Amino acid sequence: MEFRVWAPQVQNLAVMILGERKLTLPMSPGPDGEFSLVVPDLLQDVEYFYALPGGRLRPDPVSRSQPHGVHGPSRVVNPATFQWHDQSWRGIPLEKYVLYELHTGTFTPEGTFEAIIPRLDRLRDLGTTAVELMPVGEFPGSRNWGYDGVFPYAPHSSYGGPSGLKNLIDACHGKGLAVVLDVVYNHLGPEGNYLWEFGPYFTHAYKTPWGAAVNFDGPGNQSVRRYFIENALYWLAEFHVDALRLDAIHGIFDGGPCHILEELSEIFHREAGQLGRLAWLIAESNLNDPRAIQPRSVGGYGPDALWCDDYHHSIIAHLTGSRSGYLGEFGSLGEIADTIKHGIIYEGPYSKGRHRSRANSSKQVPGSALVAYIQNHDQIANTCQGKRLARLATFEQYKLYAAVLFCSPFLPMLFMGQEFGETAPFLYFTSHGDPALAGSVREGRRKEFAELWPESDVPDPQSEQTFQKCKISPDVGEGEHRQELFRLHQKLIALRKEHLALANCRKELVSVDFDEGSGWLVLERADPSGRRALLVCNLQEEAQEIPLGGTGWELALWTGAVEFGGSPKGTEPPSKLTAVAETSPGLRLDGRSAAIYFGT
Repeated sequence: MEFRVWAPQVQNLAVMILGERKLTLPMSPGPDGEFSLVVPDLLQDVEYFYALPGGRLRPDPVSRSQPHGVHGPSRVVNPATFQWHDQSWRGIPLEKYVLYELHTGTFTPEGTFEAIIPRLDRLRDLGTTAVELMPVGEFPGSRNWGYDGVFPYAPHSSYGGPSGLKNLIDACHGKGLAVVLDVVYNHLGPEGNYLWEFGPYFTHAYKTPWGAAVNFDGPGNQSVRRYFIENALYWLAEFHVDALRLDAIHGIFDGGPCHILEELSEIFHREAGQLGRLAWLIAESNLNDPRAIQPRSVGGYGPDALWCDDYHHSIIAHLTGSRSGYLGEFGSLGEIADTIKHGIIYEGPYSKGRHRSRANSSKQVPGSALVAYIQNHDQIANTCQGKRLARLATFEQYKLYAAVLFCSPFLPMLFMGQEFGETAPFLYFTSHGDPALAGSVREGRRKEFAELWPESDVPDPQSEQTFQKCKISPDVGEGEHRQELFRLHQKLIALRKEHLALANCRKELVSVDFDEGSGWLVLERADPSGRRALLVCNLQEEAQEIPLGGTGWELALWTGAVEFGGSPKGTEPPSKLTAVAETSPGLRLDGRSAAIYFGT
């Protein structure tokens, strides 16, 4: 086995191999600050440190496994020993993605990769096509969102380590589910972050809200860039991941001639092609800049899709009436209509909520390049003070907005439990071992979201109780209306898959009409095949007539139906709309309900 590490900031380096008898073996220096050592006949699972000058023992910066946490030794892993069963898996087209975001530690009582596997049948039966995992790299302690990770190559030990993650991905592919992994290339966490002792991984030229910025354009940047690009290829090739979600790319700074995201995108997509796989990069950015996902040929960075926060903000602001923080830029029904038509809509020269300029239109960005959601980990925990949609909306509103999500021309995403109306909060939690660090995180959390939360109400991230509150219920059948909501989401996803007018992600074939005062919205979608889909929404509490045009519509779903938990006293809309004209009264629809029609 060969040990190799980039460590230009040390004069000499050794490998300490642990066991019954510790062996400290000096490494040979090479060009560009690399040290290497070949140790023959080394067995899998052997643990080791790198010994730096001054007696400092540090884990491997590219450790595949940290079984004793961020401060403990690294463990040798032989990737060839894992037996994959997904040889025929080639991935799925991006436009087929129906995403399901989950946090490994709170999705099951056990909080492990293996514990997710028995629930995959339910996710497949729901209709989801892609499981998205929040970051899994080794972080301090056993409770964390994952964005404090410090070993990007080591799946977290308490989750089940590398073998547990591979078993989960293998099982997902066996069920026809793609796997998206959230990765963090804009910073590393503060505790257990030893990279700075090895090389110039970080820079003071830029600042991020989460810690030192990664050095992508300063002295020594080529090896830093390689570290993160090879991490992306590691997940793709060694773990068979189908897509990476790139966290907060607005915190990735690179003033060089080729932005790190351009280089990463080119190499990642080339490697996927060589492997014969469909694989994707999905970015998150709060800059509202389509350049993030435009092709390199037109000056873009090259990722394939972008999270669309404006979609969430427009719905939550209208639903709750909240104008705190960046929700203050939203709130009207017209903005919901605009997000359905365009995706990103906030193109103003200055954002009061972000305290900076945000610009550039997304009108030319295809719907298949935007991920839409009403809930995700960030927005529940931050914007909504930990409250899920089931706590913010009435039962009927919940169903109505589910219909809006799956009829929109974007890639839809659910957050774990959303499909059955989970009410457990999702809060920010950590388990740092350093009391001073824990205190600063606690205080920083209060200050960061002072505009969205009363400071006295911010839960303590370090409390295990905060973490335990976030565990979702294991059984869909427990609780009022859970089965009905699951059935509704299942039907909505099925309709989206079956009907080209809903499945095509063609924003240019979308039309939206609405009345702000009356509180109704009508979404029509078309397909070149001639198929059409119509979503009629009454957002008001009382029944009302909603004007419609066109003929030949047949009812496919009504959110107020008894099978979806509606009242038996409700008035089901007509099964066919064959005589509707522009001068007719239109469709009478019960309050806070939505109806989906199809036609040709």
